[in-house]
Amino acid sequence: MKQHEQVIKIMKANGGFATLGFLNNNVDVSKWKTKTPYASIRRIVQDNRFFFKIKPGLWALNELKKTILSQFKIQETNSISEKELFNHTYFQGLLLELGKIKGFKTYIPPQDKNKKFLNKSLAEIADIDKIFEFSYNKILKRAKTVDVIWFNERNMPSSFFEVEHSTDIQNSLLKFDDLQDFYSDFYIVSSINRKKEYLDKISRNAFKKIRDRIKFVDYEYISNLHTKSMELHNLKDIL
Repeated sequence: MKQHEQVIKIMKANGGFATLGFLNNNVDVSKWKTKTPYASIRRIVQDNRFFFKIKPGLWALNELKKTILSQFKIQETNSISEKELFNHTYFQGLLLELGKIKGFKTYIPPQDKNKKFLNKSLAEIADIDKIFEFSYNKILKRAKTVDVIWFNERNMPSSFFEVEHSTDIQNSLLKFDDLQDFYSDFYIVSSINRKKEYLDKISRNAFKKIRDRIKFVDYEYISNLHTKSMELHNLKDIL
């Protein structure tokens, strides 16, 4: 079986789509005569005879394109809100998987538990279904609304993530401001096209105390980090 046929087989078994991280984890490259099999997979999925790109790091089979776009509700005929929901939950899912790879306990808000990350609900990926009681109720109520939280081994918040596709970035900054007393990292995850907007908002005096603690990371960065982390995780298992 040729290399691209192996990738197609794994993708078909997964419903016709897959993240690069999933492919790296499931395609048997043991007999590939190359020192860089993961680079080969990245090259293969860019062959538009067989595959098309849905989102950064997410590819699918051309032969199932109509079915997959309909399943994810991202066809031209779908509403903007449906497309934005897919985008939001996709990056929430990547962040959850990243957190698990890095050894953190992962959390999502109760209202997002039944939302889909590809063929799974976000609740199936998150490690905990109830937020750890790391502070007062007022603070916990605020923290519960953050899109993704990574907790360390002491059940304290290590990182907070807000995925901002089209909503006001300032709302996320206000959440982070309320949580600034914790020794945590704060991230805005969004399109690179919104970085200027982020810089404009974070430069306001209201956010002076937390300005240096918040990082803007774009979608491509998260996708690449997810893929590379899966590669390293696989190599660690081999060694």
